[in-house]
Amino acid sequence: MAGTTDRLRQITDAVRSAGRVGVAELAALTGASEMTIRRDLEALAEQGVLERYRGGARSLLLRGEEPPFALRAQEGLDAKRRIAAEVAGLISDGESVVLDSGTTCLEVARALEHRRLTVMPLSLHAVNALAGAAQLTLLVPGGRPRQGELALTGPLAQASLAALRFDTAVIGCCGLNAADGLTAYDLDDAAVKRAAIASSRRVIAVADGAKLTRTALAFVTAASGLDAVVTDETAPDEERDRLAAAGVTVRTP
Repeated sequence: MAGTTDRLRQITDAVRSAGRVGVAELAALTGASEMTIRRDLEALAEQGVLERYRGGARSLLLRGEEPPFALRAQEGLDAKRRIAAEVAGLISDGESVVLDSGTTCLEVARALEHRRLTVMPLSLHAVNALAGAAQLTLLVPGGRPRQGELALTGPLAQASLAALRFDTAVIGCCGLNAADGLTAYDLDDAAVKRAAIASSRRVIAVADGAKLTRTALAFVTAASGLDAVVTDETAPDEERDRLAAAGVTVRTP
């Protein structure tokens, strides 16, 4: 039987794919009891992922929409921490870093907490994670936080980025491949990512392996606009090779 996080992802994917699914079907899919499935559905309903009805649930997520931050934050946590540790090793003390929003970038923030750096996080989650860091110089941009994500977007965020020049940008994504480049689900988020990239001398993209098989709606940058990609061992070998052929250093901790 799958663990809680894997089970929630299975349920989310099944309901999203089919539109609506019954409790009995979900129990058979996951190997969990119907009582456990009902509790899971209540938890996912509270997060806005789906809507409960008697005997099952219907999806509230459309194709091309990103699952809620709270759900993604617990997915593949070990892999995200390995990616974060690898990224931290690529950044030297004294650097200025702009740190994108998203769950993997939040783990990067935690990996940088005790370093002597100047960091501008683009989400309030990461700002909170770094607020008590004694050695680190924390810069807080302007902007409007997206609900749940707490990613800072809009003209104030873009103006904050345009006023500065960073050594390194650490950029998250919703999709990444050599053909379509780095993409995001949200248009405002994509605009902030582009502004962060434009203000940085080096760009490191972070993505779990599954994202190297996806393309989201909003284009951010071509693969050639990235200096490095840090991913995990689930990334397809052929896509790693294509990125390398585009001049991107691909690292898999």
